[in-house]
Amino acid sequence: MRVQRSVARFNRRFTNRLAIRVVGRMPSLGILEHVGHRTGNRYRTPLLVFDTVDGYALLIGYGPTTHWARNVLARGSATIRKHGRTHLVGNPRLLSKDEAAREVKPLSRPLYHLFPYDEAVLVLTKTERPRPGR
Repeated sequence: MRVQRSVARFNRRFTNRLAIRVVGRMPSLGILEHVGHRTGNRYRTPLLVFDTVDGYALLIGYGPTTHWARNVLARGSATIRKHGRTHLVGNPRLLSKDEAAREVKPLSRPLYHLFPYDEAVLVLTKTERPRPGR
């Protein structure tokens, strides 16, 4: 299932700004920091982020043409903030949700399967960066 583009526009304008404030308290949410592949602008997008053995699976609610997915796939890298840590990630791969599910850690799979989306982006962790102010 894919969410309608009109919902994506609304979320980008309003919901994302609120979600970024509570992401740290939600177990499967994280913030993807990415750079626009055309504009060079920096963006922060709250997403469903699931741990894998060597990185993360990011569920795509709006289909593979969504802005953040295109940006990460084009750039080949991004940053993920989750559980108070910042991780540089790279080597993104667009997969079906079922293909990516094999990589999600077993404890997270039941929650992963609850979301009705069709695609995911897998990214590998490069390094962990210290949080600013520490």
